[in-house]
Amino acid sequence: MNTPKRIEAVLPPPPANMVGDGFRVHNFFPNGYRIQRRTSPFFLLDYNSPVEFPATDRPRGVGVHPHRGFETVTIAYQGHVAHHDSAGNSGVIDPGDVQWMTAGSGVLHKEYHEEAFSRSGGPFQMVQLWVNLPAKDKMTAPRYQGIRHADKGLLTLPDGAGTVHVIAGSHRGVQGPAHTFSPIEMYDVRLRAQGTLDLDLPAAYNTGILVVQGAVTVNGEAAPADHFVLFKNEGTAIHVEAGEESILLVLSGEPINEPIAHYGPFLMNTPEQVQQAIADFGTGKFGVLED
Repeated sequence: MNTPKRIEAVLPPPPANMVGDGFRVHNFFPNGYRIQRRTSPFFLLDYNSPVEFPATDRPRGVGVHPHRGFETVTIAYQGHVAHHDSAGNSGVIDPGDVQWMTAGSGVLHKEYHEEAFSRSGGPFQMVQLWVNLPAKDKMTAPRYQGIRHADKGLLTLPDGAGTVHVIAGSHRGVQGPAHTFSPIEMYDVRLRAQGTLDLDLPAAYNTGILVVQGAVTVNGEAAPADHFVLFKNEGTAIHVEAGEESILLVLSGEPINEPIAHYGPFLMNTPEQVQQAIADFGTGKFGVLED
C-alpha cells in the first residue's frame, strides 16, 4: 500500500509585485520562500493571480531581456500573451496553452499582452516557471515548444470527477507532449465540486501543487485558492478532494543536485559561467531582437 506523501507547508501567496507593467505576480520561490533545494528542478514560480487589466492602446508586458542556462514555462489561464525571441520564434499563448522555451546557450525574449486583449482589457491569470537545466545541457541550442491545450495528454477521471491534462511526464499511461531534459511531471488538473484525484509520485521527487482556482483538501489539509502545497520527500500517495470547482497545477521532478550560480536572467553552475554569460550578452552573442 502506498504511503501518503507528507505535506511540509501550505504557503499563502507572497505580496504581489509587478514584472514589467503587464504581470502582477506572487513569487513563491526562490524569493518568496527560499526553498530551492526543495523545489529543484523548478527554480522560480511566479503566479499572476486573477487581476483585471483595463483596456489600453499600448500593450503591457516585459521588453527585450536575455536568458541562459534554463527553460521558461508560461501557462495561461485567463488572458492572452504574445511573445517573440531572437531565435525567430513567436506566437500567442491563449487560455489553457503552454509556452515552453529552452533558453539554453542564450536567447533574447520579450512577452506582452496580445494586441486584441490589450485593446479590450479583461481578466488575466498566468503562471511562469523557470526550470533549471542540468550542467551538461545548459549550453544546448535554444528551442521552443508551443503546446496548445488540445495537445496535452488527456485523462478523464472516473465518475465525472474532472480531467487531468498532462503537460509533461505521464499519468496512468497518458503521456504529455513536452520534451524535458530531466524527469518532470507537470499536470493541469480540473476538478468538479466534490471531485477527487489520486496521484502516485516518487518519494525522491520534489513536489508541489498550486491551487489556481477553488479550494481543495490535500492529504487531509485545506488548501485555498492561490496557495501552494509543498510536500516533503516522504511517501508517494497524494489524495485531493475538491470542495468546489477547482484548477490545480501539479509539479513534480527529480532534483538536479548540482551547484547553482544565479544572477538576474542567468542560471548557471559557477560564478565564472555567469560572468561569461554577461560578457556574451554584452557582445551580441544572444542575437538581435527589437524592443
